[in-house]
Amino acid sequence: MMIAKKMCVGILFGGQSPEHEVSFHSARCMVKNIRPEKYEVILIGINKRGEWFYLNRSQFSSLFENGDISVFEGGEKYVSSKWSLAKERGFSPRILCGECDVIFPLIHGPFGEDGTIQGLLKLANLPFVGSDVLGSAICMDKGITKRLLREAGIPTPRFRCLKAETMFDCRALIEEMGLPLFVKPARLGSSIGISKVHRSSELLSAIETALQYGEKILIEECIDGREIECAVLGNSDLSVSLPGEVIPTHEFYSYEAKYVDHCGAHFKLPAQLDSSTILKIQALAKRGFLSLECEGMARIDFFLRTDGKLFLSEINTIPGFTMISLYPKLWELSNISYSTLIDHLIQLALERHKRFRDLEKKVLAHPYISH
Repeated sequence: MMIAKKMCVGILFGGQSPEHEVSFHSARCMVKNIRPEKYEVILIGINKRGEWFYLNRSQFSSLFENGDISVFEGGEKYVSSKWSLAKERGFSPRILCGECDVIFPLIHGPFGEDGTIQGLLKLANLPFVGSDVLGSAICMDKGITKRLLREAGIPTPRFRCLKAETMFDCRALIEEMGLPLFVKPARLGSSIGISKVHRSSELLSAIETALQYGEKILIEECIDGREIECAVLGNSDLSVSLPGEVIPTHEFYSYEAKYVDHCGAHFKLPAQLDSSTILKIQALAKRGFLSLECEGMARIDFFLRTDGKLFLSEINTIPGFTMISLYPKLWELSNISYSTLIDHLIQLALERHKRFRDLEKKVLAHPYISH
């Protein structure tokens, strides 16, 4: 009897982003939960210098066993002959072809979640999990996200975008947004570089902090209310999870609260909400997902103000996949296990790739296109 060939899944992790370490832990949980009887896994790591490496499971595990994931930075220990050659001659996305049937990107932040990797994988003609180039780029930029949400009539907190060279008036910003307010890097996730400003004397320092992570920053009003998150799964036919609530023990849901302090936040899963509010959140999540050209998956963050008004804060197109991450936890509420969630996401990637390929064939077959 012929044994069915396993599908080969390339798990892409690491990257040149301040969220590099978060990506490692997402990849670690993915490796633990992907079905070994169904998939062959190739781990593709990118270090902070932008060098690409293949790792087998034992090599990947040793990065955590020695207690120092920075060992990966040395790299040479784990480079296969193929990747040594790629490194010497210059990396090409075509190297991935013939090795992987589908790619699961787990690179959070710039150069992974912003359309960069997605464009590279499209050049390689490889199916990949998550949003395409446009949706990824839109959602990575909080300023563009909010402009498009506003255009679609979806409530979002008031905001202003500033660039490093922009002239601005601190007093005018405070009069417009009120206090407290948030200052954020516009193109980063995991709450890195975010400051909550309580007094006018703190604003300039907060702006300087955010500018360390990019030339564009966001000034955003502070919504007095609850932080609600939900998960979306699908391409055009969407499923939305029950909402969960994040209750930070820190002043806000900072990087430290998410990843450093194990008691940095409590979660109510599901959130204690009436059925009408749940339906509103789910409907708004679908509208936001489709308005911003998302596909595959996203975690969508809301604020529920004390007067009951909902605000869509942001959309994360490559949410965390660690064991404490809300995206997989929210699907568990709907009896979709981590392993089953991986199956669904891979299938969605393959379906979209087939749709694109079929469209390309139709375009090429058009009688007005010369061959």
